[in-house]
Amino acid sequence: MSSALMHLKVLLPSNIFADTIGVLRIVAETFEGSFGLLPHRLDCVAALTPGILTFETEADGEIFVAVDEGVLIKTDLDVLISVRRAQGGNDLGQLRHAVEQEYLTLNEEAKVVRSVMAKLETGLLRRLATFEHG
Repeated sequence: MSSALMHLKVLLPSNIFADTIGVLRIVAETFEGSFGLLPHRLDCVAALTPGILTFETEADGEIFVAVDEGVLIKTDLDVLISVRRAQGGNDLGQLRHAVEQEYLTLNEEAKVVRSVMAKLETGLLRRLATFEHG
C-alpha cells in the first residue's frame, strides 16, 4: 500500500461509521453535483447533500455508502466526512432507494418543522414585545 493514499473517516453524531486507509479516490454529492477527490487534490471543504458516497480502496475495490447531508473536509491526505446518518451496502439500487425514500423525506419533514418553529418563535416575540410596551 502506498503512503500517498487517503485516509477516510465517516463520522456520525454518536460514532465513527467508517475509518478506512488506502483510499484511491472518493466521489460525493454536493449541491453543485458530484465532487471527486484524488490524493493530491488541494485541501477543501464541501457541503454534502443526501446521496451516494463512493470510494475505492486497493484492497476492497469500490464501496458505496448512502449518506445524509453533511460536510466533507480534506486536509492533506485525511478526509473527514460528517453526516447525520449513513448506511452501507453492496446493492447500489437499494442504497439509492434508501436515500430517496428515507433521507430526502426526512429532510422535507425537518423543513416543515423548522418553518413551524420559526412561526411560533415570531409569534412569541411579538407577544413579548406587546406585553413589554403595554
